[in-house]
Amino acid sequence: MKIVVALGGNALLKRGEAMTAENQRANICRAAAALAELVAAGHSLVITHGNGPQVGLLALQSAATPEPPFPLDVLDAESAGMIGYVLQQELGNVVKERLFAAILTQVKVDPLDPAFTTPTKPIGPVYDEATARKLAAERGWTVAPDNNAWRRVVASPKPLEIVESQVLAFLAARGVIAICAGGGGIPVVEREDGSLIGVEAVIDKDFASALLARQLGAEFLLMLTDVDAVYQNWGTLSASPLGFVKTSDLVPGDFPLGSMRPKVEAGADFATKTGHPAAIGRLEDAIEIIAGVRGTWIEPADA
Repeated sequence: MKIVVALGGNALLKRGEAMTAENQRANICRAAAALAELVAAGHSLVITHGNGPQVGLLALQSAATPEPPFPLDVLDAESAGMIGYVLQQELGNVVKERLFAAILTQVKVDPLDPAFTTPTKPIGPVYDEATARKLAAERGWTVAPDNNAWRRVVASPKPLEIVESQVLAFLAARGVIAICAGGGGIPVVEREDGSLIGVEAVIDKDFASALLARQLGAEFLLMLTDVDAVYQNWGTLSASPLGFVKTSDLVPGDFPLGSMRPKVEAGADFATKTGHPAAIGRLEDAIEIIAGVRGTWIEPADA
């Protein structure tokens, strides 16, 4: 089965964990082991990944120099290269019979997308509220709650087209497992002459993964994170996990913005437009999610 596997930023770096190279590699080794099980089961994979913690750290480092900071599209590319390199290496270490390639991926967005005036995408480390508001005042950031902490949030326009989709299809047809759309891809807009230019944003990885899965004709969209399922009434005493659910029964607004809501929306969009299922669950449960015994499956309304 052809599967687009989306690795969440929090699956690659645990919440609150120090953003060190050592921790990043240790978590990527965990991801490589889980993905190796899918390859061993005979599935054809295309791998995407988040970059929220990493791109935020790069933005902090860039801003700490006396030179003007790099724009987010360049930092998106930098984080995709950094994570893609380690993923490619660690996957090659455990799945020696396959070829892997990390591909920098441009993703077209609409320059008039309302997301540019309403930032929602969390990036970087977590802070307490007082620290977050202080940094926002000092640096011109927008900050917002993220679970029980606060983070910087940036524009997250909807992806319209994966520019390198033909390259990725070419690789997949030859058995190469591509690591792509890192951090949702590098956001670009098309100018009047047809040329592309990057913009200041971070695309949601799950929306980009759903779009990529459609463009590549994938049969399954698997979104892996650090929680075991989608929960109704998350954060309350009545919280309960969802197992198999139809798109017609989902109300994305019932789920936290900037957290589980994009996954639910992306999964429902993929299922509705392709007739194939999407699933959400914990990284370590990947093979069991595919088997339908773990995680949350999102199925078309007419399935």
